[in-house]
Parts: sequence; structure tokens; C-alpha cells
Amino acid sequence: MHKKYFFTILFISWVVFITTLSLFSFEDDGLPSVDIPHLDKLVHFTFYFVFTALGCLSFREMDRRNTPLKKVIVKIIFYAVIYGIIIEVLQGVATRDREPDLLDVLANSLGALFGSFAVKYIFSGKTPLKWMK
Repeated sequence: MHKKYFFTILFISWVVFITTLSLFSFEDDGLPSVDIPHLDKLVHFTFYFVFTALGCLSFREMDRRNTPLKKVIVKIIFYAVIYGIIIEVLQGVATRDREPDLLDVLANSLGALFGSFAVKYIFSGKTPLKWMK
């Protein structure tokens, strides 16, 4: 049963992970820190790259491969961008030490776009994987 919904469980877990890291503060007293400018943008990009890839695979799993890849990609990119905007708004209104950042939304959106390119390539016919049955 769990194998049947592997990517769906992974996707939901990933969304919970992103939400937790985005909306909760973690004390970093005593932890070594590395000061790399704009590293957080790379993290945002990576989070939404994975969000999109897992979202597409989850959709494929749940839909039994009945919806064309292009439609799934458009839907998942839309969901990722809207989710990213909601998270940024929530950081501004529901947290004390986080602030919304338009560049984070841009990094999230680019991550989603590039994640969709990766999925599109994986199922392009250049690999042995097929989107439809």
C-alpha cells in the first residue's frame, strides 16, 4: 500500500518540511554559521525545485497517468507559486522574526520552473521513463 503512494507521501512530507522551516524559528545559539550572501535564495530555489518534481510525480501516481504531462506541469507550477506567495505573506503576518521577501517569491518561482524542466526532460523520451501508460 505504501509503495503505491510513495511519491505522494514524499510530496506531502516535503510540503510539511518547507512549511515548518518557513514559519517557525529555530534557535541557532552555539551553532556555527556560514555567511554566504544570498544563500537563502538558493535554498528557496531548491525547495521549490523539489516541490515541483515531487508534485508532478505525486500527481502522476494519484491520477494513474491519465493527465498529459503539460497540464500537470502547468498545475504544479501554479500551485508552487501560489503556495510560495502564501508562505511569504504568512511570514509577514503570522511570525515575529520573519519578513516577506519578493526575491524569495522569485527564487521559489524559478525553482518551480526549473523543477518542471527537469520533469519534462525525464519524461521527454530521451530517458526510458514514460509519462503515460
